[in-house]
Amino acid sequence: MNVPYLIRRIMHRLRGRVVHLKPIGASRGNVLISYTTLPYLDRRSIVLAAHTNRWECMQMARTFLERGYAVDVIDTTDRAFVPSKEYTYFIDADANMDRLAPLLNKDCVKIFYITHAHWKYQNEAEQKRVRAIQEKRGVDVEGVRTLSASHTIELCDIAVTFAGDFCVSTYEYAGKKIVRIPCSTTHEFPPPEKKDFEKFRRNFIWVGGAGPALKRLDVILEAFAAMPEYRLAVCGKVKPSDPFAKAYAKELYGTENIKTYGWVDHAGKLFKKLYSESLGIIFVSASEGCAGSVVVSMHAGLIPIVSRETGVVTHDFGITLHEVSVDTIKSAVRSLSQEPAEFLRTRSMNTWRYAREHYMREKFAEGFRAFVEKLERKKL
Repeated sequence: MNVPYLIRRIMHRLRGRVVHLKPIGASRGNVLISYTTLPYLDRRSIVLAAHTNRWECMQMARTFLERGYAVDVIDTTDRAFVPSKEYTYFIDADANMDRLAPLLNKDCVKIFYITHAHWKYQNEAEQKRVRAIQEKRGVDVEGVRTLSASHTIELCDIAVTFAGDFCVSTYEYAGKKIVRIPCSTTHEFPPPEKKDFEKFRRNFIWVGGAGPALKRLDVILEAFAAMPEYRLAVCGKVKPSDPFAKAYAKELYGTENIKTYGWVDHAGKLFKKLYSESLGIIFVSASEGCAGSVVVSMHAGLIPIVSRETGVVTHDFGITLHEVSVDTIKSAVRSLSQEPAEFLRTRSMNTWRYAREHYMREKFAEGFRAFVEKLERKKL
């Protein structure tokens, strides 16, 4: 039990569930961020590195603090907070804009921080995937990535996002300016130049969070079950008791070339072993902003095979599937693994370099800082 965390959590609730941060010197205004208070309550490295949102939220607050603003941080799940002061800027990661926008001072600049596709698209995409599994396996797999209805894109003054083209396209109907900044990462790894690509050319990995139906893990499992000569390591939030796992128990736990590990710490020895013995990551989700699991895998030099909805750029080093099916996955896996070892080494190194050049915390910080500076100068 993490006693310090529990104490901070209790104090957090007693204080109204708001994290108050003050700048050095006199404040030039107030900023409200609706995202996550977790990094201020549990500062363990494993918690901060478990998802990019923890560091991102802290970096957003840090940017405003450095520019002389006082910052209040609340959770996107906070339905009790009521503004008691005027705010210069309000940043919302989608869950609080509808409720808070009418309560804010009229000159407050309302910013939508886009982290996922529009709720209507994502919910429809997940339900389509759930129905597909129901038809294939006769099992009702409930959606776990369902988003609440909101009008955030309509209510905001401007939006900012690290998401890819697909995600951004789901919001373009509103006609709001959407500023793009680089995606961050949770982990970095050494270059894969010494990997034995000849030996591991048939090994692949899937890394993902909750929502295997939305992420089309079922299609990937079906593809690899039909290719016994290739191996797949499944690393993510898949438990034997989950309806999805029961529907795909044979593939997950009873197929020789598929090994299911469950959640794996990216900083741990197991992930290091898996990425050092794998050729690529395969992740073909039906809806993402910019898939963090793919980004961190690219930092490990894993060549990406992804869907366009993943939001990750593959250029000439990876493969983007514009149509996802068992056949297209099988074709991509076989095509990639049959390339000469030196070609694979080049792809892997280019993947690693691209991740280092584009998906970094420093890049995110620079992009967000530039965004705020332009807001202040009214250049957006």
